[in-house]
Amino acid sequence: MRDEGVGSWPRRRARKTPNRVAIVHDGRAMTYGELDERVSRLARALRGLGVGRGDRVAYLGENHPALLETLFAAGTLGAVFVPLNTRLSGAEIGYMLADSGSSVLVHGAGSQADPAEAAAALPLRTVDVHDGYEAMLARAVGGSAGEPVSLEDPLIMMYTSGTTGTPKGAVLTHGNITWNSVNVLVDVDLAADEVTLVMAPLFHTAALNMTCLPTLLKGGRVLIERGFETGRTFELVERHAVTMLFGVPAMFAALAAAPGWPDADLSSVRNLLCGGSPVPESLIRVYLARGLSFVQGYGMTEASPGALLLDREMSGPKAGSAGVPHFFTDVRVVRPDGTEVGQGERGEVVVRGPNVMSGYWRRPDDTEAALMGDGWFRSGDIAVVDPDGYVSIVDRAKDMIISGGENIYPAEVENVLYGHPDVAECAVIGVPHDRWGEVGKAIVVLRPGAVPDEAALLAFAAGLLGRYKVPKSAVFVTALPRNASGKIIKSRLRAHHGHPAQGGSQA
Repeated sequence: MRDEGVGSWPRRRARKTPNRVAIVHDGRAMTYGELDERVSRLARALRGLGVGRGDRVAYLGENHPALLETLFAAGTLGAVFVPLNTRLSGAEIGYMLADSGSSVLVHGAGSQADPAEAAAALPLRTVDVHDGYEAMLARAVGGSAGEPVSLEDPLIMMYTSGTTGTPKGAVLTHGNITWNSVNVLVDVDLAADEVTLVMAPLFHTAALNMTCLPTLLKGGRVLIERGFETGRTFELVERHAVTMLFGVPAMFAALAAAPGWPDADLSSVRNLLCGGSPVPESLIRVYLARGLSFVQGYGMTEASPGALLLDREMSGPKAGSAGVPHFFTDVRVVRPDGTEVGQGERGEVVVRGPNVMSGYWRRPDDTEAALMGDGWFRSGDIAVVDPDGYVSIVDRAKDMIISGGENIYPAEVENVLYGHPDVAECAVIGVPHDRWGEVGKAIVVLRPGAVPDEAALLAFAAGLLGRYKVPKSAVFVTALPRNASGKIIKSRLRAHHGHPAQGGSQA
């Protein structure tokens, strides 16, 4: 049986290094041999629930080995793994489950939404990681449940919000994930003795595809933590001789500001991977003083996610840059007519390579708009290129806000605010925030007779959005600035309201 897929990785690694530790979680170590056995059992169990080739298997829960087991088991069956963001509301989770047509939901702890409530009206089976999961695996005995899988077959569907406000499922193939991992192995130079600490959520493409899966492909060890906590990070790095950490700038800033920073033993660390936004030069200097430097990256879900990488040696000289393309990936910065920009000239970032998605789930029009005829993916991000070929992002895709490493699309938030009976018009912008980099701020025009009530408006949004998407402030204005075609001029809003929120005053 031909099996080129990611689902075969545990079996392939187990036949090489069965007794090497693959995963450590809650003090328990799991070898590659054990991981292979558990994935095989879960694949048989999912087959027993009716999962077959092309079916979607969703996962909702905090970081846990079951997330990886579900991914590999789905890949073994030729099914599609759908990781869901634990910070989303029940309505958002329900939409994604329905849109993906998931037939099984595996869920654990740590979700803002109630899994049973989100799935209540849908025809799918649910499996609780903490109640029944182990018993299900114990019963799953028998022969192989695997299917022939090629690199062209879909493996992961990751939802990404869009400018329409409706989340889209980016379909990533086995080949996309494999080639992205190869890019990481080449460019970051992972070793077989890598010990990778995963604190960022695995439902995000960066933690899963840039650190966790490449480490397992290489045969290293992954320490899976539920979340990020500075003191525990220092303790784990020293106890397990951690060699690689991934985080967003806010996490690394928190470590450097923590009381344990001066005395922390970080001598084992070789790689600090950082994404979400550029690392401030002041923070780079703090880590350089400890003999550490960052590997910074730029990417997007649709590219699995790696597009550009700024390696350790250049993190100081090229601070603020997103780097150069990954080894097997090509990046261009182009004018509207598709021709490449000159040095210092702004243009759109386009990406092509074996790591670029096959398309958006059941969205042919969106797919056609995003993937140009010759295979280039249009990011919507604006960048400039310096004389050495290093790319710097100068404007964000379609007004996207990045808050603590999370992408927030204003159109999605605005759609929710428009549902409030007092809101006539609204726009959401990003404003600076000391901890999260930036947060959302709503600029609102009320209907005649309505009384400004910032707290009530934000509470309304909190009932329909993930917490990180809810604006942290709102201001009330008499009108929104528009151009001749009627489009809201967000640059003018940012100029006037782009300071940190002071509350919901009349403006």
